[in-house]
Amino acid sequence: MTRIAVTFALPAESSGFLRQLGNKSRADRNGISIVRGTIDHRSIEVIHTGVGENICTQRIGRFLENQQFDFLISAGFAGSLNHELRVNDLLVAKNFSTLDLKHARSLPNASIRAVNMLTAPGLIDSGEERERIARESGASAVDMETEFIARACAAHGIPLLSLRVISDTTRERFPGPSKILFDIQRQRTHVQKLATFFLAHPKQIPCLITFIRRIARARKTLADALVEVIYRQNL
Repeated sequence: MTRIAVTFALPAESSGFLRQLGNKSRADRNGISIVRGTIDHRSIEVIHTGVGENICTQRIGRFLENQQFDFLISAGFAGSLNHELRVNDLLVAKNFSTLDLKHARSLPNASIRAVNMLTAPGLIDSGEERERIARESGASAVDMETEFIARACAAHGIPLLSLRVISDTTRERFPGPSKILFDIQRQRTHVQKLATFFLAHPKQIPCLITFIRRIARARKTLADALVEVIYRQNL
């Protein structure tokens, strides 16, 4: 049976995909929580790496220790660095992916672009900062994990496919400061700080609602594309 690993940073990214797994169960390996299941007679293992270099490197290292996978998919959300990629667009990070991309880019129900992606140390609030980073790096999108996952896959000889969906752009940004929306040190949203911010800035509440709906659409788009890619990837 083909054995596939799929990583997401957070449960907010993975929930749509997890609902599509058959024979689902949970397990613990080397202190890492794993969700196991199947898709079309393929064995799937899903982990959440957390956000940022330290926790991601630690978790992916433990997850891959003494394991053999046919390939790994680094999945999740990404931010656009230019005006070409829009919310809900799918992309393959060609500078990180080592798996043959031809099947991933020819899905019947979705168009997937192959672009260069950058892994950044933090969320980028400013549109001007995104445009500067795009000019200097040549990247079209940004996330916070794939570079570290790629290093681990290379060390273990595991082919990698980085499949991402755009959740925010230079125009459609976060509804509040990134440090309010997500605390990287605690790996969670500080609900009290979030509530305090929006009580102090009530005009931002419609932006928050729009953002939540946008994330829900992106999550479904990503989940459907992942299932299609897994079905079509023949090893």
